[in-house]
Amino acid sequence: MTDHAPASGPSVALITGCSSGIGRATALRLHRAGLRVVATARNPGTLEELARQGLDTLRLDVTDADSAQAAVETVTGRYGRIDVLVNNAGYGLSGTVEETGLDQVRDQFETNFFALARLTQLVLPGMRRHGSGRIVNVSSIFGRYAVPGGGFYAASKHAVEALSDALRLEVGGFGVRVVLVEPGPVRTPWGRNFLEHLPSGRDGSPYRRFHERAAEYYGAIYHRTRRSLAGTFAIEAEQVAAAVETAVRARRPRARYPVGFLASSTLALRRLAPDTVFDHAFVRRQFPVP
Repeated sequence: MTDHAPASGPSVALITGCSSGIGRATALRLHRAGLRVVATARNPGTLEELARQGLDTLRLDVTDADSAQAAVETVTGRYGRIDVLVNNAGYGLSGTVEETGLDQVRDQFETNFFALARLTQLVLPGMRRHGSGRIVNVSSIFGRYAVPGGGFYAASKHAVEALSDALRLEVGGFGVRVVLVEPGPVRTPWGRNFLEHLPSGRDGSPYRRFHERAAEYYGAIYHRTRRSLAGTFAIEAEQVAAAVETAVRARRPRARYPVGFLASSTLALRRLAPDTVFDHAFVRRQFPVP
């Protein structure tokens, strides 16, 4: 898995956000690949099916420092090490910059960024001692660009990308590899939860029509209410899990793994096109804009 000699026995992988979707698919895939997987979630009841399939399960509320500390201590006490950390837990906050409360923004960053940073800090000392390790951070295409109504979610993923870039260089000399996985739209319960928490476009809001169009747009993706480009090319959780497995098992992994046609194509366009071209030729054509 790494450039250093592996520890005896199967590699131990700690994965967050395994109650459904990408986390669950990743836990099962790494388990089938022969890793000793510790699947975690805030509600242990959501992990019962994984336990029946032979995976280790553990309660972990990533936003709680004591819970994170206890989980890492439990796994290292049980197996002696953590070889792989997959930071997958997260959610999407939707809303315009003007109307979104900063308490909501703090909650978004607490889950999507600070929790990830905390767990990374907790596992790194052990990885350094063993001279090997793999940290896989599940980001998003919105870690590299942003669209109207998704500024704060994208900001949290931009932060994950920046942290990962710095960390990759800080710990590479200790044998620890840091990888970003960047999916496009994924049809999972995450998407349905995102839809349920879209702003309602309340009366009097200057963005009322925008919120209505955004609900229609994302409904087409996650509920397939009509055909759309993003809906046509939306991917399944298993495709993201396959990318995570590649990131975990590759001897020399890439820094980033875009997942799906939309991720590869739009990130290439973002890299090559000037901002004005990207804004007008892509974002304004493909996304609702106030």
